[in-house]
Amino acid sequence: MNMTTHAQTRIQQRGIPAQAIDAILCYGRRKRHHGADVYFLDKPSRKRLACSMGHKVYSKLERSLNSYLVVSDDGAIITAAHRLQRLKF
Repeated sequence: MNMTTHAQTRIQQRGIPAQAIDAILCYGRRKRHHGADVYFLDKPSRKRLACSMGHKVYSKLERSLNSYLVVSDDGAIITAAHRLQRLKF
């Protein structure tokens, strides 16, 4: 997955591991917002992820899975952040 330099900086600053980013992109829900796609994990996608990944590995990543990714139309990750509140679409 390609990402902008801004996204690389934000991911590093916020300590979001690459495994969490892959999980959010593969299992997360996608919503269109302001001309970009926002990927995040809701309850059903968390359950699918925990079953596929195994509960031991899932519990290690659980904190960083409370993040969301903003992805442009060309597939590049624009930014990443922690979800502190409910996402409002």
